[in-house]
Amino acid sequence: MSLLKEPDLGTPAKPGPATVSVEVDGLPVTVPEGTSVMRAAALSGIDIPKLCATDSLEAFGSCRLCLVEIDGRRGTPASCTTPVAEGMKVSTQTPKLEKLRQGVMELYISDHPLDCLTCSANGDCELQDMSGAVGLRQVRYGYEGANHLDEKTDSSNPYFDFEASKCIACSRCVRACGEVQGTFALTIEGRGFGSKVSAGGTDFMSSECVSCGACVQACPTATLQEKSVVQLGMPSRSVITTCAYCGVGCSFKAELRGAELVRMVPYKDGGANEGHSCVKGRFAFGYATHPDRVLTPMIREKITDEWRPVDWDTVISFTANKLREIQARYGVGAIGGITSSRTTNEEVYVVQKMIRAAFGNNNVDTCARVCHSPTGYGLKQTFGTSAGTQDFRSVAKSDVIMVIGANPTDGHPVFASRMKRRLREGAKLIVIDPRRIDLVRSPHVQAQHHLQLAPGTNVAVVNAMAHVVLTEGLVDRSFVDERCEDFDGWAEFIARPENSPEAVEELTGVPAEEVRAAARLFATGGNGAIYYGLGVTEHSQGSTMVMGMANLAMATGNIGREGVGINPLRGQNNVQGSCDMGSFPHELPGYRHVSDDVVRGVFENMWGSTLMAEPGLRIPNMFDAAIEGSFRALYVQGEDIAQSDPNIKHVHAALKALELVVVQDLFLNETAKFAHVFLPGTSFLEKDGTFTNAERRINRVRPVMPPKTGKHEWQIVAEIAQAMGYPMRYDDPSEIMDEIAALTPTFAGVSFEKLDKLGSVQWPCNENAPEGTPIMHMDGFVRGKGRFVQTPFVPTRERSTRKYPLILTTGRILSQYNVGAQTRRTGNVAWHSEDVLEIHPHDAEVRGINDGDEVTLASRVGATSLRAVLADRMPVGVVYTTFHHPVTGANVVTTENSDWATNCPEYKVTAVQVGLKNSTAPAQAGQVETMLPAMVD
Repeated sequence: MSLLKEPDLGTPAKPGPATVSVEVDGLPVTVPEGTSVMRAAALSGIDIPKLCATDSLEAFGSCRLCLVEIDGRRGTPASCTTPVAEGMKVSTQTPKLEKLRQGVMELYISDHPLDCLTCSANGDCELQDMSGAVGLRQVRYGYEGANHLDEKTDSSNPYFDFEASKCIACSRCVRACGEVQGTFALTIEGRGFGSKVSAGGTDFMSSECVSCGACVQACPTATLQEKSVVQLGMPSRSVITTCAYCGVGCSFKAELRGAELVRMVPYKDGGANEGHSCVKGRFAFGYATHPDRVLTPMIREKITDEWRPVDWDTVISFTANKLREIQARYGVGAIGGITSSRTTNEEVYVVQKMIRAAFGNNNVDTCARVCHSPTGYGLKQTFGTSAGTQDFRSVAKSDVIMVIGANPTDGHPVFASRMKRRLREGAKLIVIDPRRIDLVRSPHVQAQHHLQLAPGTNVAVVNAMAHVVLTEGLVDRSFVDERCEDFDGWAEFIARPENSPEAVEELTGVPAEEVRAAARLFATGGNGAIYYGLGVTEHSQGSTMVMGMANLAMATGNIGREGVGINPLRGQNNVQGSCDMGSFPHELPGYRHVSDDVVRGVFENMWGSTLMAEPGLRIPNMFDAAIEGSFRALYVQGEDIAQSDPNIKHVHAALKALELVVVQDLFLNETAKFAHVFLPGTSFLEKDGTFTNAERRINRVRPVMPPKTGKHEWQIVAEIAQAMGYPMRYDDPSEIMDEIAALTPTFAGVSFEKLDKLGSVQWPCNENAPEGTPIMHMDGFVRGKGRFVQTPFVPTRERSTRKYPLILTTGRILSQYNVGAQTRRTGNVAWHSEDVLEIHPHDAEVRGINDGDEVTLASRVGATSLRAVLADRMPVGVVYTTFHHPVTGANVVTTENSDWATNCPEYKVTAVQVGLKNSTAPAQAGQVETMLPAMVD
């Protein structure tokens, strides 16, 4: 594909039917009421010159270039700010307009560097284009006198420059930062000739800018320009593909010059992002070509040996023979594998198929085990399907938004921008989180209620809210009576006094009146939507909490239409897809249990293999069995379990005990230190397949370049299966999707051809919904009726003690992703070069800790050290860190406590102690009974 230039209609579309008919230069056009003259003209095929207008921003009317004449009206109004009216006749090209536009352009050009031939934006500059469009041939004012040509360039940001001398003060960057991103980091300083764009009086790197790239995207000149464009030149072709970072699943145009990727530009037609991006997806793609990447297969007999590079035939034969030898000695069930949420649906599908059909067992699990497995369990129990209910657009219709255990501005920033836009329009916000996350109070956003609960008490809080809804008569009886079951038993349970806000106040730390007010707002405020993250699922009662939220949504009638619903914010890009593809040991693709004879028969017929009817081992079971000696080989696809899983010492012991560890990844990660086979993987720029995001949207992932390793990952897996004696061959990944569609009812209508035609679809996609299902459960729940489930609160076994008096909770930050293997190898390290420990000033003071001190963090299973950051957004008694850097190894201290239903680890509650590293001072106030440095390995 040549370089894709998306049309810019000047102003945003207006909703509603096209009812207003006008004429533009004699051409008739009918548009929705409220449409601007500029957009109506563009729709009729006439482009009106413009500089300050773009269809991603509301009209501003400052550049005075888009002037038009309208029959019967005086003057020359700006077409961007003038709405159409029935019967209006517009002229866009007259001698008067030509003269006015040329005069405006003369003023711009007289204060602009005339370096077009050497400018990085040459050929992609709207100012240059408009000079031609208005027929400017001379500048009468000369270039002497006051100007801005000596303004300095701000190069502080690692990804883009701000060349102030080229700024025309059109405000597009300022408005993009506010309207699109919602950060409001940029402003216009000064007045008149002294007006200039400012990042809050400082440079971009020191400002509140989050480097989403919206300003760069909006800039009509070379003022804000990607450094990659400056270095490599303008791209010449585009490939539309999908981001490989978080679960939002943004669509991008990968723009290349020859075979070299120059930049990633968010795609306006992307269903999930609609032209917006974040710092990771927009800029942090350099890891794909980082020198650390391994491109050659490698093997070794022992993990103490040096790696030996080999060719593909050798590594595939070596791997298959080793796996068969181990099965011959220890049995069919002695081997298994873990699929990845960073790979495509097709790549996940073939791995689980290899395990079930070639390995001959169900020992397959996925990294969703350690993040959103409670979502799958809880929503299946209550609604009948293991997925969120809404599309991202739905938030625009929400009246009350409740965010529980999620930090969207850091974890899912592009969706957070949608959410903040709705909040600025007037929707109410309830935040339930131990930390005062940015969303609680940010520019033009203020939460009505922040329930700052104690870690581990989610279920008590959601039950208390439901108690208020029930006992104060706020239940939506018509919804419940018509669409739900088991309500009476639940109502009797939730009405019990022990579930009241007053009864749990001491336990949760949330004032009862605050809980009551939040519950009343959610029940009576209009469309109520719940968005949640790992702060819900990574608890010993993660599944219970998911069902508790579902109960609350059903009781208030907030399911089955736009603006409502239960919406998990998935962490990795393809968590939803990896679960859909049958990565759990008890479920075949489409969430159907392996014990179902009919379902299993369908797969056996298609795969030509007998499948086991008993569930296989979960990840924690694999680790335990490895140490015990009955599990001997593990295939790990695209996950770094030696860094990401809890109680790392236990994980390392399990990996050391295995006879064969096969790692398929981009880099020699922490898990590869225990591996005997390394299979080099492909980056998202080389993959050909699909990802499924958090809203069930199946997006195409198109190869920007051929695999640098010489093979696609699905080819490698298929060849290993064949070498083990099981015939598995595909000539193209579309054949894998066709097989998925043939076996999985919710994917029955999905094909590469349809995705290329429609852009994306949200499952279920089948005969009943050939173009997908944006909103689930509209006319009825998947399971028939929504089921109320009693959710008694059971405190976690992990308690703070005299020895470990603080509670550690973990999470992620904006610039980094998961274990950091990708983002640590990009310019994003400029924002986060190490994991730090956030601690309340009071907790720091009693320990003699100052901001920036190196401290030791210890739990009952391990200890590590990192730098302390004093943060009053932390409650007293709670500390917080991330796990993006292996040198810190935050999961050294997290425990093996896990969700009762799914074994999802309880990352969010670990009793710890914090002390100054290398301190010889005695413990104060009896809070430190042992010298922590002695506990560090």
